Amino acid sequence: MKKTKAYWNRIIHRDLAYFFLGLIIAFSISGITLNHRESFSSREYSIESKEVSMILPESQDQITETFIRETSKSWDVPNELRGFEVDGKEIVIFYKNAFGLIDIDTGKGRLEFSKPIPVLKQMTILHQTTNTWWIWFSDIFGIAMLTITITGMFIIKGKNSFKRYGWKLTLIGLIFPFIFLFFIN
Repeated sequence: MKKTKAYWNRIIHRDLAYFFLGLIIAFSISGITLNHRESFSSREYSIESKEVSMILPESQDQITETFIRETSKSWDVPNELRGFEVDGKEIVIFYKNAFGLIDIDTGKGRLEFSKPIPVLKQMTILHQTTNTWWIWFSDIFGIAMLTITITGMFIIKGKNSFKRYGWKLTLIGLIFPFIFLFFIN
């Protein structure tokens, strides 16, 4: 039996899809949640919130890590201080599994304590990690996605083939990203 191009396309398409199935699902789910990061956090959920206040120094230059650490003691924050930044009209303080937002004019703000969302947090981290090995694996994954797409185009023959029918759907599908890229964004 002669092995046709369609035969090899089906084999490559199937095996790559099986191999990368878990990553396809993880990227799909976490990608959807990252698209809605303005509405909710895909990494953690809030378990407690409390109002706090601080007496701010005369100058923003005096807002140092030592100042934040000392102020945090009066708030009974059990979480480890990770850092802070002065962001416009707010001081954003980062703790392990918590953050604080303090109004720079009034010194009033709130602390939000959170817990990580199991599995979903790890999946969203995959989109943003800069680990060299992961970047290489992601590049291989990208090439595999292109291969799955290209081989999928040539699996079907006849009236529903890419050449006779599929290209029309592909063209329609390409219109939407271009509309968002050039006209809406």
